[in-house]
Amino acid sequence: MISKVAVIAIVALVAITLTSVITSVRTVDGQLPENRQDLNATEIDGTTPLEVSTALALTKEYETGFVQANGITIAYESFGPKDQEAILLIAGTGSQLTFWPRELIDALVQSGYRVITFDNRDVGLSTKFTSAGYPDSVAITEALQENRPAPLPYTLGDMANDTVGLLDALNIQKAHMVGVSMGGNIAQLVAIDHLARTFSLTLFSSDSGNPGLADVAGLEVFAEVGAPPAEGDINGFVEYQVNISKALGSPGYPTDEEILREFWMRDVRRSYEPAGLTRQATVSLIGSLEGDYRYSNLKHIKVPTVVLQGTDDPLVSVESGQDLAANIPGADLFIIPGLGHDMPVQLVPSFIDAIITAAERSAAIPQIQ
Repeated sequence: MISKVAVIAIVALVAITLTSVITSVRTVDGQLPENRQDLNATEIDGTTPLEVSTALALTKEYETGFVQANGITIAYESFGPKDQEAILLIAGTGSQLTFWPRELIDALVQSGYRVITFDNRDVGLSTKFTSAGYPDSVAITEALQENRPAPLPYTLGDMANDTVGLLDALNIQKAHMVGVSMGGNIAQLVAIDHLARTFSLTLFSSDSGNPGLADVAGLEVFAEVGAPPAEGDINGFVEYQVNISKALGSPGYPTDEEILREFWMRDVRRSYEPAGLTRQATVSLIGSLEGDYRYSNLKHIKVPTVVLQGTDDPLVSVESGQDLAANIPGADLFIIPGLGHDMPVQLVPSFIDAIITAAERSAAIPQIQ
């Protein structure tokens, strides 16, 4: 078991390894970019409209924009018909809405769902809590030692409320919640605190919040990554993130380095806020360390749930994935050999199957109002 103090000592490392830190558009403490009204698909994610998604061509229904929710601004994209059940994809630490494989989005749209992706607070084009600066590791360590709340500008609970606020802003009463890593932990809190807004849960590489299990499975994989480059060294940063992605990646389903490099260059062009990403990574770690509330309430989640966990995940152990599934009534558990802490394109069919399995199970049971 890694102690709280030991985890705080590695906050900086994990923050760097899990986050993208170069951006072209900023929001500050709830303020929208000045040219918000002029943003289109090309300007938002660096792609051309034809590259946005084949779902756009298939359905003719795609939108991107900003909403006000839970006191902040959230950037989002929506794919597919608005009259279909929604699947809300909640990304992990430091990941922008560009994280999700287009193949996954397109397949879900073709299966008859509306798919929504968004930037969590402090990443991408959503609100940045700039005035909070970098997390104070000394103050956080002291707070944890004294069993006080960590001095951070927000919590995972706030991020769960952001998620529900996004649904409100889009006039969506209920959605299938899909989360990866930290996003899965957020999805758990949504189902716990807003069960009536949740059709189903699909949780990838997410911990249970159990204080009796190791919070980080194998940080040794980062030993040879080396120090990050100086801020502003974009090419150095991209190469560093490629190495980090390889460390987090799936031994059984490796991703080509050039594909990783292109992914990071795209995100580099889209968003830059290193302090914000460090804040989010710290919040995510504290959310796992201080997961007693989440863990003790998993038994109250009464919606179809699928948990998918890799055997080679260096951040979330198989035991934690098993514990998560065991504590949610009726949850299905799928353990994939060779899967790390990523979403390799080779396994997109498995991810799609997990999401649709949970969604279709929800259609067969009475819905909570």
